[in-house]
Amino acid sequence: MGLHRAGFEVVGFDIEPQPHYPFEFHQQDALTVDLSEFDAVWASPPCQRYCSMSRNHAGHPDLYGPTRLFLQWAKKPYMIENVIGAPYESGIILCGSMFGLPVRRHRNFETSFLVLRPQCRHKEQGRPITVTGHGGGQPRPHSWKGIKSEWPTYMEMPWATPDECTQAIPPAYSEYIGKVLMEHLT
Repeated sequence: MGLHRAGFEVVGFDIEPQPHYPFEFHQQDALTVDLSEFDAVWASPPCQRYCSMSRNHAGHPDLYGPTRLFLQWAKKPYMIENVIGAPYESGIILCGSMFGLPVRRHRNFETSFLVLRPQCRHKEQGRPITVTGHGGGQPRPHSWKGIKSEWPTYMEMPWATPDECTQAIPPAYSEYIGKVLMEHLT
């Protein structure tokens, strides 16, 4: 949604069905997509290998490196989103407090173009809400889970279920990066 708000036409690919995905969607292994018709690529490889909540990191596939190689080979501007601890090479970390959201949800963003990090506003955020699940991180003593049914509202994702929110990032993150990319492309 954030890339759409930044001005992009969005087409999604995932090996798993995504019944609530709000744009054109193709169920396909993302590493087999012909990228020649796309201006840029956003990738979010599975995070369980690096997620602090995963009990068996080695039991999950490491698709971060293969994703990066696939995107570099495609020679398109790219962004790779993943959890803190993923092996990103360059980029930024974004947080909900940077966009006035009640969720922290720190995420790495490796980009093939320069993106400057906005100011973190943890002190202004108040008590942050943790949306937990795979990739959601452990709740911290200073945060609270809030009401699960309200997680889509906290993350500005009214089309998503609460469980889908545990696997997602707020659209504000991708909108921010998408606007920087749009300037880069024009």
